[in-house]
Amino acid sequence: MPAAERVPLRSVTVWLLLQSLLLLASCLPSAAAFPKGCYPSDEEGLKTFRCSNARLTEVPRDIPNDTNKLFLDSNRIPFLPRDAFRDLPLLLELDLSHNAIASVESGAFRGLAEHLHSLDLSSNRLVSVSKDAFSNLKAKVNLSNNPWLCDCRLQELIRTVDLAAGSSGGIVCHSSAQEEHVGKAFLQVIADTDFCNVYKKTTDIAMLVTMFGWFAMVISYLVYYVRQNQEDARRHLEYLKSLPSKQRRSEESSTISTVV
Repeated sequence: MPAAERVPLRSVTVWLLLQSLLLLASCLPSAAAFPKGCYPSDEEGLKTFRCSNARLTEVPRDIPNDTNKLFLDSNRIPFLPRDAFRDLPLLLELDLSHNAIASVESGAFRGLAEHLHSLDLSSNRLVSVSKDAFSNLKAKVNLSNNPWLCDCRLQELIRTVDLAAGSSGGIVCHSSAQEEHVGKAFLQVIADTDFCNVYKKTTDIAMLVTMFGWFAMVISYLVYYVRQNQEDARRHLEYLKSLPSKQRRSEESSTISTVV
């Protein structure tokens, strides 16, 4: 074949190869859209998105919405805002362990109630979390290795969530109103102590003390008022006695009727 005919053929071949590469690239997710250190994979037939040890300081926004397993462990995430995972309707497992999470807003897991079956929040900085943050969540939850404050709020939370097997022993009192509870497993403590009942009793006593204080103030005011009126009436009667008899009798009758 003449050289003049081979050049166009070679150009066509290169052009077709480039077109094929562009078509293939358009069918694949762009790695540039993912945060540094994050990547998708397919594990045992489940769509997985891994961001372990990626130095993240917040939950990424560009997570594929068909993700089944999400790993955000070993990062620097400090809190979970409302609707943090609302665009992940197919999420089955969520690993948030070994972060710096100290706050979980109510509604942070909204949209995950129907499918999520595993939530790992172990080894974070959780001290106190409202039970509403886990409202309607059916997942097995791991709350171990956090600096928990043992009080009524934690007791209500533990009663609300379904703890992951073997994780309950790791929920330890880092602080408590009663010093003897510190360092003990929370489930061991509430076997003998009802924090919410203690709180209710304390509240009731405070209300009784407040009511007694108000009652004492009212009684004191009434006594003062009666004594003050009696003193005013006595002075007025003494004044009337010093008046001429006719005027005195008239004003005495007026004073007596007023007092009565």
